[in-house]
Amino acid sequence: MRGFFAGLVVGIAVILLGLFVYFEQGFAPVAASAPPMPFEKMLARMALHAHLEKEQPAKAGIEASEANYLAGAQAYLDNCAVCHGAPGRQPTPVARGMFPRPPQLLHGKGVTDDPPGETYWKTANGIRMTGMPGFKDSLSETQMWQISLLLANADKLPASANAVLAGQAPTLPQTPPAAGSQGPGK
Repeated sequence: MRGFFAGLVVGIAVILLGLFVYFEQGFAPVAASAPPMPFEKMLARMALHAHLEKEQPAKAGIEASEANYLAGAQAYLDNCAVCHGAPGRQPTPVARGMFPRPPQLLHGKGVTDDPPGETYWKTANGIRMTGMPGFKDSLSETQMWQISLLLANADKLPASANAVLAGQAPTLPQTPPAAGSQGPGK
């Protein structure tokens, strides 16, 4: 029995030494254009989803409204579109040069099947070793929720939000002036 355990310890030590040499000697792919290492995608995806299950908010921090979709569309264009694309636009050189390639969130299925809390968490915290930065220090909580709701509902946005995403001026909903307001220039 002692021989079995000694063999197990030696086997584990050889594997760890082999991994060390693999990385230390520069055999591991590190260029953005290199193919992923064995099990890299599976392990990264598994870790991300396990973490999200523990930390993502259960419900959105703001309501899904046209005003929030419009603000989310503008915040998306200003902060996300360079990597994640916009309707009717080809991926940018930045997006084409990244590894892993950033998903084009408004093309095809995107993240409309993800709960807004998952997208919010990813927007706030970023995703390690993907190029996805965390925005919690540069966007407000409201802006991150607006982007998250926009993406969760991308397949059913109002025409005004789609117009903003397409780079056109939206037709804003008419709101009556507040009581006591004299209007512009008065």
